[in-house]
Amino acid sequence: MKQQRTRNAFSIVALIGLVSLSACADPSQATEDALSATASDSAVAALSSPNQERPEVEVNKKAQALVPEKIAADGKLSVVTAPGAAPLSFYATDNSTPVGNDADLAAALADALGLELDLIPVSWADWPLGIESGKYEAAISNVTVTEERKKKFDFATYREDLLGFYADKDSKIGPISKAEDVAGLKIIVGSGTNQEKILVDWDKANQSKGLKPVDFQYYDDDSASTLALLSGRADASFGPNATGAYKQATTGELKQIGSFPGGWPDTAQVAVTTKKGNGLAGAAEVALDGLIDSGAYSQILDKWGLGEGGITDSRLNPDGLAG
Repeated sequence: MKQQRTRNAFSIVALIGLVSLSACADPSQATEDALSATASDSAVAALSSPNQERPEVEVNKKAQALVPEKIAADGKLSVVTAPGAAPLSFYATDNSTPVGNDADLAAALADALGLELDLIPVSWADWPLGIESGKYEAAISNVTVTEERKKKFDFATYREDLLGFYADKDSKIGPISKAEDVAGLKIIVGSGTNQEKILVDWDKANQSKGLKPVDFQYYDDDSASTLALLSGRADASFGPNATGAYKQATTGELKQIGSFPGGWPDTAQVAVTTKKGNGLAGAAEVALDGLIDSGAYSQILDKWGLGEGGITDSRLNPDGLAG
């Protein structure tokens, strides 16, 4: 187990915090606070720019040697990501370039493997077939390791999977700490995700006890789901905690009302996902360990405020969630 590094870089949450702290009652602080707000606004704008500042990563010779010849032949690494919500994966201000934690990690991984990154945005529903068919070489899009997925894919883990319930800041609902707390609620959740499976299991258990069913709500557009929360059409959302925390920090309109490990009641990790048996996951594991050792990994997590989910070493095909 590698030693966990202290993460000192500022996060996006800290950047937004500067904006909220700038509203000071003391007139003598006005100039200083205005400068802080301007600086933080610029920093936040930089995070949504198509031209991202990323840590320099040297080629990891050990990892490079493990890249399958078929993948290394064209000198490129094709990685798919599903831009859905910040800070994991979303479109930059040009509305075409994927940016976020997953894009930065993909760039660092490609650099470590000595390959040129070909980052391809796809819908969440499209990545499994694309990887399984060999159309794409890897997926980096908050994919949780499960035993079912391990039948078709290989994994090299890169972050702990944490989930969160979020509601309008003025909502009287919550806290949500157990299955019974979701009975009768209108909850937004992603289709085909692990959080949906957890919610479905809770709902079945609740209904078997005579409790009201959950009203499941699905949105392809993240802005629409946030609007549904703020307008009262939905009571809460259940998804990656990183996404909810980002919205809470940037909009000031949401609040967390519950958090759970991604594999509730077990812990879970998200991973670089590759085609079963093609050998790329082994190279990715070694490359990720190198990124952790060099500090580039922690720089990427800190940039997007995800230090809480950091790991100390990558794991190749670890025990996954059941089902």
